[in-house]
Amino acid sequence: MNSKSEKPIRLAIVGSGSIAQVHAAAIARIPEAQLVAVCARNRERAKELGAPALAHVAHSMDELLAWGEFDGVLIATPSGAHAESALPALRATKHVLCEKPLEIETARVNAMIEAANSSNVILAGFFPLRCGAGAKAIHQALTTGRFGRLTFLSARIKWWRDQSYYDGSNWRGTWELDGGGALMNQGIHAVDLMQWLGGPISEVAAFSATLAHQGLAVEDSVTASMRFANGALGTLEAATSCYPGLALSLEISGDRGTAILSDDRIESWNFADECAEDESIRSGRIGGEIGGGSSDPKAISSEGHRQQIVAFCRAIRGESSEVIGGVEAGHAVAIVEAIYRSCRSKQSEPVKIL
Repeated sequence: MNSKSEKPIRLAIVGSGSIAQVHAAAIARIPEAQLVAVCARNRERAKELGAPALAHVAHSMDELLAWGEFDGVLIATPSGAHAESALPALRATKHVLCEKPLEIETARVNAMIEAANSSNVILAGFFPLRCGAGAKAIHQALTTGRFGRLTFLSARIKWWRDQSYYDGSNWRGTWELDGGGALMNQGIHAVDLMQWLGGPISEVAAFSATLAHQGLAVEDSVTASMRFANGALGTLEAATSCYPGLALSLEISGDRGTAILSDDRIESWNFADECAEDESIRSGRIGGEIGGGSSDPKAISSEGHRQQIVAFCRAIRGESSEVIGGVEAGHAVAIVEAIYRSCRSKQSEPVKIL
């Protein structure tokens, strides 16, 4: 905050599940933010989530917006219900920071973007893996041209979820509310990192299968090939079928260098033209703050969310524009849609950029 007299940004959480708990834990670590309300259909869970902050409890968006004593909303409902909460908030001129994916269809994403533009408020998305020190180091090296011409990006998010993960939820693993399976829910983290680092993806070709879970209408395993707009090629593997769950891995190569990221740590860092900081990066001392959810979704740390909520608060104050805006957050949804189209058509499909 600019001064001690400046009031914290008042935030409401919509949702009361496990990711809403991550949001609440992150807010508790931010002096410039205050949790003032929780909105959820489950009265007991909403009350429990809001109790440490003495937050107001509402049981519908209408009730929350009628109360109205908040500046921004954090959306933590099932993926296919994000627009249901975001649109009325945006139309009521409340800023919105929404869990990944922004929504499960680009048509809904576009509606959210249009509502934010019409109300002149912020619409932003959560992608906490961007906040890791390792991912930031790669992004900086790309910005300064150290990789030369990009040639290849490979991402693997080969995680494990047991059968109870799906059986214990009325929305996970459904097209209607999860928007898909391992790709839309878990793999979208890798998809976002690939397009953030490698630039726009123009074309994909993919296969999917359900291999390790019973009764799912969606996939638990996906593989995709990609062509980037800059000419680079890429591969993606996304799964919840790989016991015991492996760290997210991303490799990025160009004609002047290669880096390998494992969760939040740099595993390999080699460039044709060395810089003074390279040995320090190779030492493995940076990173490790952004915990992965390779085998347990509850193991995800709140640090990435904390950083992105701080950026959201500062954007509301007009002090920064470092949020992942609605258009940028929506790119990953457009890529996922193209991958699913390719799985159905069994041919390559263009990515329809927002």
